[in-house]
Amino acid sequence: MSIYLSLKRRVFVGRNVHFGKNFHIGLMTWISASDELVIGDDVMIGKLCTIQCNGTIGDGVLIANNVGIIGRMDHDYRKVGVLVRHSPHIAAASYLQEDTRSRIDIGSDVWIGFGATIVSGVRIGRGALIGAGSVVMGNVAPYDIVAGNPAKRVGRRFTDEQIAAHEAAIESRHAAEESIATAAQ
Repeated sequence: MSIYLSLKRRVFVGRNVHFGKNFHIGLMTWISASDELVIGDDVMIGKLCTIQCNGTIGDGVLIANNVGIIGRMDHDYRKVGVLVRHSPHIAAASYLQEDTRSRIDIGSDVWIGFGATIVSGVRIGRGALIGAGSVVMGNVAPYDIVAGNPAKRVGRRFTDEQIAAHEAAIESRHAAEESIATAAQ
């Protein structure tokens, strides 16, 4: 790995973030988690993104430029007598970290379009596509295509038969890659 890539990851990826092999992060993208964010293999994240949440991002995910993946529970704004600026923050308040609305789980093989915003408390299913500029505030089913503000289902990526063929092809390719890696050892 080049010194540049190593430095970029060290500066722009927080200590509670763990990522797999073939991880790419675009210029000026910031990734952090108050507790833990696990990013899979072969993930590509574009430029100028902000990812600040706990959760998971699966394998083979493509995140375009200018995407925000953020927590909806980062500050306890309901504290009476406390200015919102000084309200408890998720990094210091374990009860906020433990709240299920503080997580985002993104399945494998997902594409998130330019300028989309995804707030915590949602699950994006395997193979889903998120349209450019969408605001995702609810769960997205596997292989659904969503768009808009708030994001709504506008289609499916594949038919059921195509999904079965797609997943079989990916599994076959993955098994072949593992076999080659094992033979090389």
